[in-house]
Amino acid sequence: MVKLSVYPKCFEYDIGLHRRMTVFDWIRMARDRLDVEGLEMYDRFFTSLEHDYLVQVRDAVNDAGFTIPMLICSPDFTHPDPEERGRAVEYQTKMVEVASLLGGKGVICRTLSGQQRPEVSHEQGVKWVVEAIQQVIPTARKLGVVLGMENHYKDSQWTRPEFALRADTFLEIISSIDEHRFFGVQFDPSNAIVAGDDPIALLEKVKARVVSMHASDRRLKEGVTMEQFRKSDQIIGYSQYLSHGVVGKGLNDYDRIFSILSEVGFNGWVSIEDGVNGLDEIEESLVFLNHMRQKYYGI
Repeated sequence: MVKLSVYPKCFEYDIGLHRRMTVFDWIRMARDRLDVEGLEMYDRFFTSLEHDYLVQVRDAVNDAGFTIPMLICSPDFTHPDPEERGRAVEYQTKMVEVASLLGGKGVICRTLSGQQRPEVSHEQGVKWVVEAIQQVIPTARKLGVVLGMENHYKDSQWTRPEFALRADTFLEIISSIDEHRFFGVQFDPSNAIVAGDDPIALLEKVKARVVSMHASDRRLKEGVTMEQFRKSDQIIGYSQYLSHGVVGKGLNDYDRIFSILSEVGFNGWVSIEDGVNGLDEIEESLVFLNHMRQKYYGI
């Protein structure tokens, strides 16, 4: 059964960077306002990775009536220094263990490729990313955690965009990893838009391997045409012509997305990753996604 969760995009910096809020503040807020099954977590939300602290987070989420379906983290597997790449593997492995503690078997642990670096060739970067993920898979398999590689733009704390930003690179990495049970795709249709790719075309190519999805949307800013956006020199990245918004009111064709997912029997988590302007937008997105879930899954 498809379940809905929420990632607090509007509070990402307040919790994970500036520490003006705690993850416990967010849990209480979600309990009081949001009718969802899960709360997605980001490793930067935690002030500690000690066992007892993580158990407190898990218990607070469970006591509020939610589960933790996914932990997002941002390994950088494309660093030219082999020691740095080794630390990235250690970090991702640790995050798999954290995800297991928080969500148990079947929890998703997001993985990325790394940053685009001009000194790293395409061939070398792909090789390093595939090797790194394959080193983490045994731990994921042992703990029953599913690695979900996201088609991503850029971690908020990175200085460069994602190495696998473009669909062709992303697909090359995915197709090089044979594991299908404990490794798959964490699909984000909006990230395809900011990469200049077609979200539907990408989904058609990875639909059999999708393990979770971020539901977000992008819309053209007032007065901007699609032709202007497509011709702009900012088509890759957070374009000046695009803005976040309520899911279902942007450029993504969610009817087509849900149709494709339902046809292949997807029954994982769909997590709202938008609402940058506050909880009202998240609640409006939730109404839309509940409609999509009812329409395509009868839930």
